[in-house]
Parts: sequence; structure tokens; C-alpha cells
Amino acid sequence: MTRIESRFAALRAAGRKALVPFMTAGDPSATATVPVMHALAEAGADVIELGVPFSDPMADGPTIQRSSERALSRGVGMGQVLGYVSEFRKQDRETPVVLMGYLNPVEIRGPEAFARAASEAGVDGALLVDLPPEEAAEFRAAFAAHGVALILLAAPTSSDARMASLCDQASGYLYYVSYAGVTGADHLDAGAAGGRLAVLRERSPVPVVAGFGIKDAASAVDMAASADGVVVGSALVQAMADASDDRDAAARAVAFLSPLRAALDAGIARQAPALN
Repeated sequence: MTRIESRFAALRAAGRKALVPFMTAGDPSATATVPVMHALAEAGADVIELGVPFSDPMADGPTIQRSSERALSRGVGMGQVLGYVSEFRKQDRETPVVLMGYLNPVEIRGPEAFARAASEAGVDGALLVDLPPEEAAEFRAAFAAHGVALILLAAPTSSDARMASLCDQASGYLYYVSYAGVTGADHLDAGAAGGRLAVLRERSPVPVVAGFGIKDAASAVDMAASADGVVVGSALVQAMADASDDRDAAARAVAFLSPLRAALDAGIARQAPALN
């Protein structure tokens, strides 16, 4: 089993929900990335989504856009991102790491070269926001050959036919975008997302996690009621933005994530009413 499969199997056996924090590589400083990754794992992260800085992050709101700009200003690119994962793997061989970003930095290397380098670094999956599934065959084949899952996105606007196609192609897990918009917006409606998530989970051969708009323990619990796990990004990035040094960034990551982990583990997710 892959690290992603093993982690979700263990969660399923324990009746727990996955907590998937997102952070931008190279932010709040270039040297903070690996310490923060370790801090997130220690605070209960089941999968770490590591954002690859990009100049035009079209799916991201202002918070993650700014974090990407800061990282790029420090010279952080794909090579540095893979280096962070390699460094992380020296101490942590179990926590899955998924790169989240855009097609261009991968396409420049080529699907085969990127997949090989990612696998050697210890990357478990990649989510490329602007890679349509209909154009992903070459990437899917190269990734699969090197044991890297190509994580796909499903949206509220996805048709039933597209949902079925996504499920047919899914690997690792499916990422359900809880509303039509960019990351960090403040209009999460877990009740509205619940029906779509139920259909998707019934069809999907892999776990389904939900993201966009999850910012605290309450919103994580509400969304987890209908999903196999939740992704939290903008709120975590914001919590670390003004960290004074690497140690402070790691401490802020723990302080932010620990209440979400505790809330999910308390079983509230299976009991909480949906938001109105």
C-alpha cells in the first residue's frame, strides 16, 4: 500500500476523519518549511499538502496569493520544494505529502522527469489545479509508473457524468471543492455540500476530502460530517504569516491545528448539525 492508502485505511479502521493542512512552501520563511511540516505532523496532520509557489495562482484567494508571492521573492521554486520534502523524509517516513499547485512548473520538467524526481524526494501525490482530467493521460501514466498519485478536483458545478469520470480516474483521494470560488472565502455551506459529497463518496473508489472555506474547528467538524476528511489552508497560512522566526512559525502551526484535530477526534463530526 502507498502512504496515502495506508493512512486512510488506518483512519477508516479507527473511525476517524483525515485532517489535511495546506501550507505554502517557502512561507513564512524559506527555512521554516520543514520545521512547520514536522510540527503539523506532530499536531495530528494525516496528510500534508505543500503548495508550490506560482506567479498566477488562479484558484487561490488573497491570503495564499500573498504567501506564494513571498515565497517566490525568496527564490523558492520546484527544486527547493522537492528539497524540502527530501529533508522532511529524513525524519518522517510515514506522513503522506501531496504537492498542490499548477501545471507550468511540472510541464517545464516534463511528466516523466517530474514524477521520477518527486518520487525520489518522497512525494506521494500531486494536485495540479489547472490540469483538466481530459488532458491528463500522459501525466497520469508517468505518475502511476513512479507511485505518485494524481489527485483530482471535483466541484459543486461538476456534472454527474464528470463526477463519474473523475471517480474512474481517481487515485490517492479526491479533493472536493466545497463552493465555486477561490480559497479563503467566507461562505462555506456544509449543508449544501453534504448532498454532493454523499453522492461522490458512494461512487468514489478512493477517499473524498473537502476543502475551501474551512477555517477553524467548527467548520472542520461541520464539513467532516459528510467527507472522509477536510483540508484547511488559508487560515493556517494566515496564522503563520507574521511569525517572528522558524520556531514561532512551528508553534503557531501547532496552536492552530491542535484544536481542529481534537474536535475531529472527539467524534463531533458524526453528530454536529449541518450549517444553515
